[in-house]
Amino acid sequence: MVEDTMFSGESKNIEYKVSLPDKSEKYMKTIVAFANTQGGKLIVGVDDKTHQIVGVENDVLFQLMDGIANAVSDSCVPQIIPDIEPQTVNGKTVIVVSVEAGKNRPYYLKSKGKDNGTYIRVAGTSRQAFPEKIKELEMEGARISWDELTCVGYPVSEEATEKLCLDIEKFRKKAGMSEHSVKKEQLINWKILKQSEGQLLATNAYALLTSDYFSFSKTQCAVFKGTDRAVFLDKREFTGPIYTQIEEAVDFVLRNIRLGATIDGLVRKEKYELPPEAIREMIINAHCHRNLLDESCIQVAVYDDRLEVTSPGGLYNGLTYEEVMNGHSKIRNKGIANIFSQMGLVEAWGSGIKRILNAAEEYGLLKPRFQEFDNMFRVELFRNSFPMTNEKENIRETSEKHRRSIGGSVENRPQRYTAKDYKVTFRRSSIISS
Repeated sequence: MVEDTMFSGESKNIEYKVSLPDKSEKYMKTIVAFANTQGGKLIVGVDDKTHQIVGVENDVLFQLMDGIANAVSDSCVPQIIPDIEPQTVNGKTVIVVSVEAGKNRPYYLKSKGKDNGTYIRVAGTSRQAFPEKIKELEMEGARISWDELTCVGYPVSEEATEKLCLDIEKFRKKAGMSEHSVKKEQLINWKILKQSEGQLLATNAYALLTSDYFSFSKTQCAVFKGTDRAVFLDKREFTGPIYTQIEEAVDFVLRNIRLGATIDGLVRKEKYELPPEAIREMIINAHCHRNLLDESCIQVAVYDDRLEVTSPGGLYNGLTYEEVMNGHSKIRNKGIANIFSQMGLVEAWGSGIKRILNAAEEYGLLKPRFQEFDNMFRVELFRNSFPMTNEKENIRETSEKHRRSIGGSVENRPQRYTAKDYKVTFRRSSIISS
């Protein structure tokens, strides 16, 4: 099992060196990158091209191990303490340098400084971090959530505050939660508003929940012909409070997928080709765990064969793909996550992927795909290539993608169907945090 994971090739968490480089900086970048990302192992004595185990001579083994420990101590800031040990594989000895995901980020090379010496792991390589990534690493190290910071210059108005409070109450009621009056005092307790010297200050979360103040805070939705992005059939861009963006994006998807009808005796039952609860889950999660320092937008794309939701930002604060798939959670945007919880939009941290998987399985769909990149996270929910099963079903297209002219006015378009029209009941969602 050890050989399967450690000696099958380089990856985001594994790097090989056939021998120790004369200049320690060449492998210190990897040590720093592991600490800034999800941890990993540097293995000395393995050819990175052939994966052949060449080993390290025993007479220099402990000298090399001491040299690695000294180089890490002298070169990296803040301090990184790796686990360095020899391991025998196929009769040959290699050195395994294990680095855990660090908590005091960002880590960087002392000789280069923070701006030029901060590295992160991308696939099987160590790359210099861009300024926005360094900022996120700084906040991770300080245990600060960007959405809880003061939004300098953004006004706190009675009208916007009252509307947000009323909307929270409405969402709680729709979710079947206990009803209670929400006032600005609750927004202060939830760290959406701040008090300073007798004044109320807006946080970034308050701005995201009450306006389209940030240009990146939007949800781009599109329908494409075929299975790639070559030809648009329809596209929309939703702005404003992020919870309204979620509702509008969900409705956009429902308008652009098939709705089947099953006749069971005298009862007609309508059913979308994709589970609405999974669609909603995907879009809510995209807003909850996105990197708000990245000025890219959330994208929702409908193809002939799948629904694809992409959010800016890879996995958060050392969280691994395997941990996410097993239901582990780290909250990137604490203020937004808390408000979504108060609104009944999210329920239990870390169970989002499981809900999507279960919903797809209940619908008889292919297993959804989850892809993690260095700067984005993507979820794909696959459509059936044939009508929904039951021979008594009457399939009708609610999608307007083949009968709308792109760019035409809303008034001139055919009637649109929404989730409300069909009284679809949604389960409360939960966060995939990254």
